[in-house]
Amino acid sequence: MAGPAVPRADISAWRPDVPGISEVFHAHFTEHVYPKHTHDTWTLLIVDDGAVRYGLDRHEHGALPSTVSVLPPQVPHDGRTVHPEGFRKRVLYLDAPMLDGRLIGRAVDDPTLADPLLGERIGQLHAVLEVPDHPLEAASRLALIRERLVHHLDRPEAAEPVRRDARLAHQLRELLDARMPQGVTLEEASALLHAHPAHLVRSFTREHGLPPHRYLTGRRVELARGLLLDGRRPAEVAGLAGFFDQSHLNRHFRKMLGISPAAYAGRGKPARGGRRG
Repeated sequence: MAGPAVPRADISAWRPDVPGISEVFHAHFTEHVYPKHTHDTWTLLIVDDGAVRYGLDRHEHGALPSTVSVLPPQVPHDGRTVHPEGFRKRVLYLDAPMLDGRLIGRAVDDPTLADPLLGERIGQLHAVLEVPDHPLEAASRLALIRERLVHHLDRPEAAEPVRRDARLAHQLRELLDARMPQGVTLEEASALLHAHPAHLVRSFTREHGLPPHRYLTGRRVELARGLLLDGRRPAEVAGLAGFFDQSHLNRHFRKMLGISPAAYAGRGKPARGGRRG
């Protein structure tokens, strides 16, 4: 005689090497019901399929694919599916200091944010976190997400106009150039240049037309091109140009030039007569 059906659950969870994020959690649940519990972290929830019903501080709320849910630390909540087919969700658990404690009350009052841009940015960050070789991009995207959350939860602070700071943008570019092979974290750059991380990313992007992580990757590919043409092997070039490994180099090299590093090096033409002009 067959036993009772086991509720389906498909889960992946990991701790990324990104300051401010304590855990990434992806799940597909069909029948699982969360009992009332709390976290030490901020819970940033997006639903990809289905819908979730949850209680937060004795009030009922819903999470849909069109919304972002922000559950504050130390506030009891539960959760359950709305539809028989269950739901798919992606969650970021952010360290409590990422948002000011005085914003907890605001999040309890209204944890549901109907903000397509915020949802898109969170989805983009999840995609970056699935490939653990983009720390600067992950930190940059997290800084903009945090800024957007503050925009919703703390209106007076968000009322400040966005400033264009060309000098700061050029300082960051000089820092990225100086640290190009080894790289620099957004946290380090923020401390060295005495600027808020989100302001740093915005200023750079507005001034130079692309975000800091993409600029740095492009500069590394340029360095790799020169090293390959000097006769260095791709495996050696990867480390010298600041990539994690050869596959990391291959991925970005192909994306930028449409060809692998090995094929690029093999298509060089020798100088005529053995001399360079």
